[in-house]
Amino acid sequence: MITLLEALLAVAAVATALMLRPWRALGAEGPPWPWIVWMLLMPLFWGADRIAAIPVVQPLSGACLLVLLMGWPLAMLALVPVAVLTALLAGLDAVQTLHRAVWLGVMPGTLGLLLGLAIRRWLPRHLFVYILGRAFIGTLLATVAAGAAALWLNAEQGTAFAPPGLAAGDLMLGRWLAAWGDAWLCGLLAAIFVAYRPHWLATWADRLYLQPPR
Repeated sequence: MITLLEALLAVAAVATALMLRPWRALGAEGPPWPWIVWMLLMPLFWGADRIAAIPVVQPLSGACLLVLLMGWPLAMLALVPVAVLTALLAGLDAVQTLHRAVWLGVMPGTLGLLLGLAIRRWLPRHLFVYILGRAFIGTLLATVAAGAAALWLNAEQGTAFAPPGLAAGDLMLGRWLAAWGDAWLCGLLAAIFVAYRPHWLATWADRLYLQPPR
């Protein structure tokens, strides 16, 4: 049942992204190289426990930064090759790959988008709000929520990043700590990009976050 739910979530995300045809926003030169680099790093994050052969290691997500870089539709499409590379690197079967694609990719990325939209709607539009609110706090809350939902839904069978035999509280603590790692990494890189390469962030606009004081 849970696998069916995960499949539906993954298919819905990819189908919605395809309907939006986000590749039309890409110029003739294609996506910026940092987007590709981050996509290539994410399989290492997702498969960290299997690659290191330490089951208690909690993988990082990286999906929230991917959404900040590419925008949600392109990020959802990019998760497909990320999941395939993770399966190859970490030796995952189809069910395990789907677990990670949904709970490390689709859900935190989508929740990060929704939190980002709420922040942009109800908080002042300032560059520090974007960095601290959307990139840091939004990533923290999104990844914690996705991890908690995955552990709760898979409580009886374990998950792709929850080794059997560990207490639920210990697993949630691991997801909490991993979420802080995601948040610090996303916040740090977003701050650097805002300062030096804002055009690498599809979710950034000077007209929104650099408004002159009234």
